[in-house]
Amino acid sequence: MKSWRDNIRNVVPYTPGEQPKEDGVIKLNTNENPYPPSPKVLEAMNHIKNLRKYPDPAAADLTEAISSYYGLNRDEVFVGVGSDDVLAIAFLTFFNSGRPVFFPDITYSFYDVWAGLFQIPYETKALDDEFGIRAGDYYGENGGVIFPNPNAPTGALLELETVRDILDHNRDVLVIVDEAYIDFGGESARSLIPEYDNLLVVQTYSKSRSLAGLRIGYAMGNKELVKAMNDVKYSFNSYTMNEPAIVMGRAAIEDEAYFQKTREKIIKTREWFQEELRNMGFSFADSKANFVFASHESIPAKELFEAAKREKIYVRYFNKPRIDNYLRITIGTDDEMQTLAEFLKKQIRP
Repeated sequence: MKSWRDNIRNVVPYTPGEQPKEDGVIKLNTNENPYPPSPKVLEAMNHIKNLRKYPDPAAADLTEAISSYYGLNRDEVFVGVGSDDVLAIAFLTFFNSGRPVFFPDITYSFYDVWAGLFQIPYETKALDDEFGIRAGDYYGENGGVIFPNPNAPTGALLELETVRDILDHNRDVLVIVDEAYIDFGGESARSLIPEYDNLLVVQTYSKSRSLAGLRIGYAMGNKELVKAMNDVKYSFNSYTMNEPAIVMGRAAIEDEAYFQKTREKIIKTREWFQEELRNMGFSFADSKANFVFASHESIPAKELFEAAKREKIYVRYFNKPRIDNYLRITIGTDDEMQTLAEFLKKQIRP
């Protein structure tokens, strides 16, 4: 008889950013928002009353709030446990043709993990030397297309007309635009949904709305796409959204003034920090996300990464081809970024 070990599905898992447990850390390695959630989120906690009961499987209050905010119908919004959950369900629902799914070679590293887990063939398309997506690379026959915009981990933005170009050449397959960072710069592809019934736009509360710990993600697209995703979701877990996430998620999206205030603070800090990096001899694509992906002209990224960690400053380093001399640096508070800038200046000019 064969061992049960012979039947294990072997996959290479996603490697999340380090979560340090020590005190006094400046944590700039997982693109979290440095500011607390809207005060209305904390107020909403007092209205969580049904924890002994199962939550609404349709998460109607939350989907209604999101659809109202974006001017969509409720049946054009799908919610899940963070955008990772939403994207995984999309992979499972739509990428079943047997043809390869296309996505960039330098991108969110969960894409190839899901492809491996669900046994979906895929092809990666090389970014250009400026870390840009070339629309023509996505014209060929395929089983679907997915890319982040702005891209992760580079922060480079794809203009909406280029997104439209990719959609025009992929009318018969699903195109997913992963917009985890769109609130920090650029124009969402959401405006294209009425024109393209094969477009799915995915966003998250984890970055611009300061709720990474609550795990709320959502997809926007035509109602047929959303129904298909709900059918798959209900096939293995009807109650993916918990009651606190539904109640507090609604409160967060209804506080527009706070959202705009913190978003603008991060953008302002990012622009200041990018200028500081340029003055120190760093190179990077102009970021439209809440992070900068930078390489220094003379000091190896791994060396800077390890030196920063010794000083309790955590940034992200990827030991991968083409990007192993870059650091991804989350935009924190002004004080945190000033501390990091001073540290980097000492490393460059000891």
